[in-house]
This record gives sequence, C-alpha cells and structure tokens, in this order.
Amino acid sequence: MRIDVVSIFPTIFDALEVSLLGKARQSGLLDVRVHDLRDYTHDRHRTVDDTPYGGGAGMVMKPAPWGEALDDVTRDAAASPVIVFPSPAGERFTQKIARELSTEDHLVFGCGRYEGIDERVFDYAADLGRVRLLSLGDYVLNGGEVAVMAMVEAIGRLIPGVVGNPESLVEESHEDGLLEYPSFTKPASWRGRDVPPVLLSGNHGAVATWRREQQLERTRERRPDLLAD
Repeated sequence: MRIDVVSIFPTIFDALEVSLLGKARQSGLLDVRVHDLRDYTHDRHRTVDDTPYGGGAGMVMKPAPWGEALDDVTRDAAASPVIVFPSPAGERFTQKIARELSTEDHLVFGCGRYEGIDERVFDYAADLGRVRLLSLGDYVLNGGEVAVMAMVEAIGRLIPGVVGNPESLVEESHEDGLLEYPSFTKPASWRGRDVPPVLLSGNHGAVATWRREQQLERTRERRPDLLAD
C-alpha cells in the first residue's frame, strides 16, 4: 500500500519509522511518503493560511498550496486514491472503516491546521480521488497530524504481513462490535490478585464462554452505545 501524507509539520511522522510500521516500510509492505505543504507555496514566507472571508477568529488554510500538493501526490497514481481529511465535522473513524481502507492501494492524508482548510479543496480533491472526512471523536485537536498518525497505525496493522500473528487481530476490541476481554499472564498470583481460575483450567470451551461473557459485560458497562448499534 502507498500512503501519502501532506502536512506543515512533516517531522511528526518520523515516529512511523519505529515498531511494526517501521518494519513494514523496510520490508516494502508500506510505502509511506510525507510531504511538506509549504513546499507548494511561492512566496518567501511560505504562507499557507490567510484570514477567513466573512470575518471571524483564526486563519484558514489557502486552497492554492493544497491544490498543487494534491496534484503532485496523485499524478502517478495507478488507481483512484482515497483522499482522507481528518475533521471534527467528518464521520466517525471506526475499526470497520480502518479495515475498509486497509484494502486500498493508495491513501492520501491531508492534515489541516488553524481553523481548517478552504472548503473548495475538498471539492477539488473529489476530482482526483474518493474523498472521506473522518473524525477520531467528538473533540477538537490543534491539527490533523495526531489523527492521521492514529489512522495510519490502525489501518497499517491490518495489512497482511504487518502483524506477525494475524490471529491476534481477530479477537481485538471492536473487531466484532464489542470490547476485548481482559488479558492475563504469569504469575498466576500477583500482589494478592489471582488470575481467574477458568483461564488455568485447560478447558478451551469454558475459556471461550468466559471471554465472550467478559466482552459483553465490559461493553455493557463501558460502551453501551456499541450494544445499541
């Protein structure tokens, strides 16, 4: 999979060099390219923002640098890319969406800042690919970089070969619409706290039943909205 990221803070994405995603890049499973939006400006101050029409606080990211950046990163695309903009006004990013995006050949992420990106950029991007505005949750961040990092990690780990044991992906939180069951390891007793006896029983059927019950109980207690969905 090819992933292009456009940001005014490209060094933030140096973190993608570590852990499983870093290994995936080295092995060729992921081709991640990070672009500085300011490289697509033409004034000596490398300006990417301006005051909003209609007045109001803050600044809005200019369409011209974004247009050139999107032209550049999609120019040699083998197929129509999915172009993602993190936005508190977007649809909620979920495990289901992460799995959908993990099957794409080319993803482009645009990291907004300030009061956001000129709305015309989204319209223009739709001429170059399939646009999706996605939100991590009902809160506002200073920019799109943190959201994109989270999305790239959630998507990248679903690509076959990135995670060593693919079975570990099946039982995670949200894969079946429920939260994951609690996990334990050695020792069986630690500081007066014991591992549930069923996990030491060797009875795989009983373990599976216990884990399912724990999933339902946890989800009912912490995220009842998931059960409603």
